[in-house]
Amino acid sequence: MKRRDFLHFAGIGISASLMQSIPVFGSPITVEEALTPVDVALKKRMSDVALNAARSKGATYTDVRLGRYLNQFVVTREDKVQNTVNTESYGMGIRVIANGSWGFAATDNLDDDHIAATAALAVQIAKENARLLKEPVQLAPQVGYGEVSWKAPIEKNAFEVPVKEKADLLLSVNAAAMQNGANYINSILFVVNEQKYFASTDGSYIDQDIHRIWPTFTITKIDPKTGKFETRNSLSAPMGMGYEYLVPRQQDKIAGVTTLYKGRYDMLEDAKAGAKQATEKMAAKSVEAGKYDLVLDPSHLWLTIHESVGHPSELDRVLGYEANYAGTSFLTLDKWQSKKFNFGSKLVNIVADKTQPGSLGAVGYDDEGVKCKQWDIIKDGTLVNYQAIRDQAHIIGLKESQGCCYADNWASVQFQRMANISLQPGPDNKSVNDLIKNVEKGIYIIGDGSFSIDQQRYNFQFGGQLYYEIKNGKIAGMLKDVAYQSNTQEFWNSCTAIAGQADYRLGGSFFDGKGQPGQVSAVSHGASTARFNGVNVINTARKI
Repeated sequence: MKRRDFLHFAGIGISASLMQSIPVFGSPITVEEALTPVDVALKKRMSDVALNAARSKGATYTDVRLGRYLNQFVVTREDKVQNTVNTESYGMGIRVIANGSWGFAATDNLDDDHIAATAALAVQIAKENARLLKEPVQLAPQVGYGEVSWKAPIEKNAFEVPVKEKADLLLSVNAAAMQNGANYINSILFVVNEQKYFASTDGSYIDQDIHRIWPTFTITKIDPKTGKFETRNSLSAPMGMGYEYLVPRQQDKIAGVTTLYKGRYDMLEDAKAGAKQATEKMAAKSVEAGKYDLVLDPSHLWLTIHESVGHPSELDRVLGYEANYAGTSFLTLDKWQSKKFNFGSKLVNIVADKTQPGSLGAVGYDDEGVKCKQWDIIKDGTLVNYQAIRDQAHIIGLKESQGCCYADNWASVQFQRMANISLQPGPDNKSVNDLIKNVEKGIYIIGDGSFSIDQQRYNFQFGGQLYYEIKNGKIAGMLKDVAYQSNTQEFWNSCTAIAGQADYRLGGSFFDGKGQPGQVSAVSHGASTARFNGVNVINTARKI
């Protein structure tokens, strides 16, 4: 992010905690400009300029990414709209292989001369990199698709919805929270449209239109006598959907401790419930440390999946190529080669999927022009595969890439990123109540919270938003100060039950960080509610 961009966006009124997690970049743009598309024929012509220029300078392979990244923020607090922001970032990234080595350069000046010069620079960088090369880049074979396109199957483009309508929704959410006991609330709607065009010397010209949305809030309740406070963040999941995500359908409602919807989100109802729950948290009993059976809602479990399964199964971490940012992986190649490494119980089936409708990672093709697909990571509790891209595939004997290469901006080089990684539902259609009814001493956890995991994604600790004590098969009231500790293998082997498909929901993050310079990616993790027996729970209360 350029300094001027940071200074511009630092004033948009996002709370300090959210500001730290929301990277914003680009130049201001009107909504009307954002809704005006770039002609596909023009994008193809500009791509051909880059492809031809790189070839003429000695590149043996070239791919071109034209990216137009549109962001919109609507930010409110209590009864005020604090800001609305629309931004655009538009440019071209050119990646080449020359003398067996990678080179990359990017530009936002898209006339022919600058494109050709940028391609030449990428080739020059590759040739310089080749001086230090020990062995040449080995790309998995990739067919050319010709001219194809993919569009997220949205029902309503959120950019087409008037800003006033969005602001009114957020203000009504704030009012509902205040009426139900909140002292403070800030709410934000974040909308993303990525218009990405990929071309390569393999013969692909791929036009994609990707949409994502994230409505979120934080409610604060204060005890005026003691000054102590409790918060409750929204239970929304960011989604690869349009504005229809905020129009819940009654038939999708899932009965539970809180009001959740499958595939849709009722922000107003969540705010009402959240305000009451923040008040309940003030009087909740502090947990007694010990061993508990945990029943984990998908709104919580997605983050545990992300950290303990998604990251350690990234092949670049396994190989040690990625180490500085969040470490490597305990899932070393020998464990995969043995074909019998016990990752979890027989119930644990975890799938990578870049095609799942509504998920944040759903695209038609990755940033190497590879058609996306689904594959197994953990099968019946055993490690069976990793996540790999074109120049890694040969290392684990794959004949093709798994389609999980991604860059967060046209100016960033694409590299191996996490696919949607999801726990599959249980086979016998158990309900949440079925999972709870036989628990003698347990805790039902809803929503994500704090987390910590070591540099090999093994030993960890997770908190949440809401905690409910389970006694003799029944919910016995709210708890607080809860976190659980385990290691990845022990935790997934303690999984004794998973609810059925009817309970399956997606959680996820817009901002999965990786790489240096750092990049973010959007990724979802699906699950049904799951039970884990005999997990160590600690009390996180600060002793004063």
